[in-house]
Amino acid sequence: MLDKRPYDRRRFLRDAAVGTAAVSTAGLVAGASAAPAQAAPAAAAGPRRSGAVSFRWWGTSGWRIDIGDRTVLVDPYLSRYDTGLFTGAFDENTPLTVDTTVVDGLVDRAENILVTHTHWDHFNDVPHIAGRTGARVVGTLTAYHLGLAYGLPGGQLAPVRGGEVLDFGAYTVEVVSSLHSRNAAWSMAFPGVRVTRPPRPEKISDLPEGDTLAYQLRVDGGPSVFFMGASDFTERNLAGLAPDVAMVASAATTSTADYVPRLMAALDHPKVVVPVHWDNFETPLTNPPTVAPNDRKRLDDLIAAVRKASPRSRVLVPEYHTAYHF
Repeated sequence: MLDKRPYDRRRFLRDAAVGTAAVSTAGLVAGASAAPAQAAPAAAAGPRRSGAVSFRWWGTSGWRIDIGDRTVLVDPYLSRYDTGLFTGAFDENTPLTVDTTVVDGLVDRAENILVTHTHWDHFNDVPHIAGRTGARVVGTLTAYHLGLAYGLPGGQLAPVRGGEVLDFGAYTVEVVSSLHSRNAAWSMAFPGVRVTRPPRPEKISDLPEGDTLAYQLRVDGGPSVFFMGASDFTERNLAGLAPDVAMVASAATTSTADYVPRLMAALDHPKVVVPVHWDNFETPLTNPPTVAPNDRKRLDDLIAAVRKASPRSRVLVPEYHTAYHF
């Protein structure tokens, strides 16, 4: 029977280019950690690309993407300090700190930093990294004003809302308006936005959610990869994205109805699904990742739900620092 659905160029290109997606790493289960690189100036934006494309998970929803000699970061939170969140003693007045030894040892360069939202476990290290490398910070208007509060120049901050398709030569970034997940009370920690430059943040509650974005990065001649930093979304905003790979946030609660089936259908059943935001992000970035018992169950439930809703998708549970090639 003739398929009468509207012609979708992105879906056609994905299926034609990828076929049955292949994922290669140094080992899908336990790969060796990448050695810390020496500090170097940020790469300048431009059409250059030499070498392979690799994706390294840095815990929570954080990623380092190396596109030849160019580097893009997503939600890089490497300091991973204790707020009491995983011990039942959460302190919203925990001071914001940056572990420069860890951060500077892992981030030698960055051209763009994509921020999904501005909670501390996504934004904490971004101003330091941007200040050190000269990286452009792409994020919400809240991220823009918080960047100014940290002393970053306005020209280094790129406020976006969703719908933008940014061309960086060797890759493009499509910005997707998204939603933050809900807690068991159907609420969230630290809601709110910053519509003007605030005082420099001092404690974790000074970093509000600030609206939430997702991103699709499409490498020229390579994969299209969808990144989310929280476990909710608007289905109509995902229509037509059809990524090869989807980095899917694990749901902390069941407050979002039919989360996985709706997400898999909206993304047109990606070839590869990578669960993120399931680790204890107040422990060091050493393998194997530390997982709280409740989060282990949620991870298992997410994997089972993906396999049920999208049986042809391959589920890859990442380890820290391992270079994945899609």
